[in-house]
Amino acid sequence: MIQVGIIGGSGYTGGEVIRILLRHSQTTIDFVYSTTRAGQLVSSTHVDLLSRTKLKFTGSVNPNVDVVFLCLGHGNSTKFLEKHPFSAATKIIDLSNDFRLQENQHLGEKTFAYGLPEFQKQKIRQANAIANPGCFATAIQLALLPLAENNLLQNEVHIHAVTGSTGAGVSPSATTHFSWRHDNVSWYKPFTHQHLGEIGETLKTLQGRDVKIQFLPMRGIFTRGIFATAYTQFEGSLETAKEIFQAYYKEAPFVLLSDQEIQLKQVVNTNNCVLHLLKHEGYLMVTSIIDNLLKGASGQAVQNMNLMFGLEETLGLDLKGSAF
Repeated sequence: MIQVGIIGGSGYTGGEVIRILLRHSQTTIDFVYSTTRAGQLVSSTHVDLLSRTKLKFTGSVNPNVDVVFLCLGHGNSTKFLEKHPFSAATKIIDLSNDFRLQENQHLGEKTFAYGLPEFQKQKIRQANAIANPGCFATAIQLALLPLAENNLLQNEVHIHAVTGSTGAGVSPSATTHFSWRHDNVSWYKPFTHQHLGEIGETLKTLQGRDVKIQFLPMRGIFTRGIFATAYTQFEGSLETAKEIFQAYYKEAPFVLLSDQEIQLKQVVNTNNCVLHLLKHEGYLMVTSIIDNLLKGASGQAVQNMNLMFGLEETLGLDLKGSAF
């Protein structure tokens, strides 16, 4: 059994890692670290786990676990690892943005591989540390990887994406509390979102040059999920585009192509990304939907763990959504 440690277990992503691993056949949770809830039952915070576990939060770590998930706020993972070193044999999966960019992928003896399985599965299998992609970055890259692989992103890509309130984390803020978010819609960080850096590096690796992206992120009035549409000029037919996507994702168990128009509820509570292609007057539009807390965070983190330990990629992630 793989011995697991979870850092920052009281937040949304930490709670989802716990939920998945409690039903994973090859893992045992050794500890769930929280500075604010040490000694309390995990189920007192994550009430969906009532009767599912007797685990308690702890204020100490076991540096010799097989793998540790860092579910901390952005900028805190580096500080935590510097203060709490783990054994050389411990694999690390970080869900923050601390190690995603190529210039930040080294910390001591650890080198972090970018953890988008549909982009570099073999590199993830050989890695001892993973930088889990961002949620917007996951949805957008999965919409564009096949085109970049075939050198077809020759023009600007325009992207509009809406995310649920859980994407902002568990701590309340002015733009996440109910009375502000309900019956409301707004954009934020237009053209400058922090996930553009990792998206750009991936596409440049595949296509060999920079791709110009115009990205407008939006806040939605729902809790979970990302609904993203990306469009760019495309000379081929819709049938050609579908063949390109089917070929690229033929060994990607969590990326599904739909001939029907798609809706966000199809992927909520799953590790799936569902894509839909539309051709209109010289433009190809790709719609991409994911659960921001699963394929966009914790589910993908467990997917990466499976690959790192030579397990079946889908183990523990057979999660079904609800369309109504």
